Amino acid sequence: MIAVIDYGVGNLFSLCRSLEAIGQQPVVTGDPALLRQADRLFLPGVGAFQDAIAKLRQTGLDQVIREEAAKGKPILGICLGMQLLFEESLEFGQWEGLGLIPGKVVPMEGVIPADYKIPHIGWNALHFPQKDRHPLLGTVQEGDCVYFVHSFYATDCDDAVIATAEYGAELTAAVAKGNVMGCQFHPEKSGDVGLNILRTFCERTW
Repeated sequence: MIAVIDYGVGNLFSLCRSLEAIGQQPVVTGDPALLRQADRLFLPGVGAFQDAIAKLRQTGLDQVIREEAAKGKPILGICLGMQLLFEESLEFGQWEGLGLIPGKVVPMEGVIPADYKIPHIGWNALHFPQKDRHPLLGTVQEGDCVYFVHSFYATDCDDAVIATAEYGAELTAAVAKGNVMGCQFHPEKSGDVGLNILRTFCERTW
C-alpha cells in the first residue's frame, strides 16, 4: 500500500492523480495505523513551514514519520514536505523540523541575484553533483526539466544532495539519506520525467 500523509497541508489531488496514472492506488490518510501498514509514504506540502510542522505535531504524525523512517520505510517528501525532513527552517523565524536529514532551510533572498523573481516558479534543469546517480533519479537525464514553486531552499546538506537546479545560484533540488528522500520540485507536475521518478520510488526495492 502506498500512503499519502494527510495533515491538512498539500495539494493531494494532483499527487494522487499522478500516482494513479502510473498504476498505483494511493491511500490518502492521517490515520497512524494505516500509515504504519503502508509499504511507503509520501509527505506532500505547500504553504508555510511553521504551520505544517505544527499540524504534524498536533496530530502526532511527526512521531509516526520518525518511527517509520527508523524502521527503514521509504519516505518521499515533496516541496514543503521535503523541507520538513530537515533539522530546522529559518522561514519567518526559526522552526525545528523532523530532523531526518541534516541541514536547514533558508530564504533564497540574498542568495540569488536581486533581479530574479521570488518565489522561483517554473521549469528548471536538474544537475547531478555526485558521480554515481542516486537510484531515485535513475531514469532522469542530465538537463531534464522539472517544475518548481518555492521561496526557500535546503542548505548545509551536501552529503544528502542528489540533484541541484540553477536559478541564479545552484540550489538543492533533491536529497536522500538512506530510505528518506525528498524533491524540492513537484514530480506530480513535471510530466513524464516526474512520473518516472514517482514510478521508481513506488516500484523499486529500497
